[in-house]
Amino acid sequence: MTVNSASSIYARLYPGSPSRRRAALVADLLTVAMLLLFAWLGWRVYQRVDAVTSLALGVQDAGNSVQGGFSSVAGAVDGVPVIGGALSDALTSASDATGGNVVSLGEQGEQAIHRVALLAGWLVFLLPAAVLLFSYLPKRVRQVRIAELGERLLFDDGDPERQRLLAMRAAFSLPLDVLARYTDDPIGDLQHGRHDRLLAALRADASLTPVKR
Repeated sequence: MTVNSASSIYARLYPGSPSRRRAALVADLLTVAMLLLFAWLGWRVYQRVDAVTSLALGVQDAGNSVQGGFSSVAGAVDGVPVIGGALSDALTSASDATGGNVVSLGEQGEQAIHRVALLAGWLVFLLPAAVLLFSYLPKRVRQVRIAELGERLLFDDGDPERQRLLAMRAAFSLPLDVLARYTDDPIGDLQHGRHDRLLAALRADASLTPVKR
C-alpha cells in the first residue's frame, strides 16, 4: 500500500474537522482496546475452566495404576503350574474391566472439559464483542457515509455563484451554535459577500477538511 493510498483511506475514515477527527480516532482506539480486553478475558476463562482437566488426568493416572497393579500380579502368577495361565488371564481381564474403564472415563472427561472451556472462552469474548460492535459500527459507518456525501455534494470549485449558494445553505440551515463558532454575523456575511466563514462552517458541520485558499 502506497503512502497516498493510505492517506486517502485515512481521510475517508476520519472527519476533516480536527476535533471530530480526534473524537473518532479515540472512539476507534477505545473500541479496539475493549475488543482486546474481551479477548483476554475469554482466554483467562478458557484457562481457568481447562485447568479442571487435572481432575480427569488424576482419574486416568488412578486407572493406569490399577491396570499396572493387575498386570504385575498377572505376570507374577503366569508361571504357576496348572492354574497360572488361567489366573493370569483372569487378572488381565479384571485389569481391563476396572482400570481400563477408569482410564477411558478419565479421557472422556478430559475431552469434555476441553470443549466446555473452549465454549466458555468464546462466549465470554463473543457476546460482549457482538454487543459492542452492533452498537458502534452502524454509527461509525454512518459517519463515514455522511463525510463521503459531503465531499460529493458540497464541493467548492471556486465558482462565485456556487460559493454564494453554499453560503446561503450555511446561513439558513446550520444550527446557530455551529455558525457562532465561525462568524458573529452570518446574515451580514452573506449580504456583503463574505462567504469564507460560512463555507468553513458548512464544511465543518459536514466533517469535511477546510478548503485552503
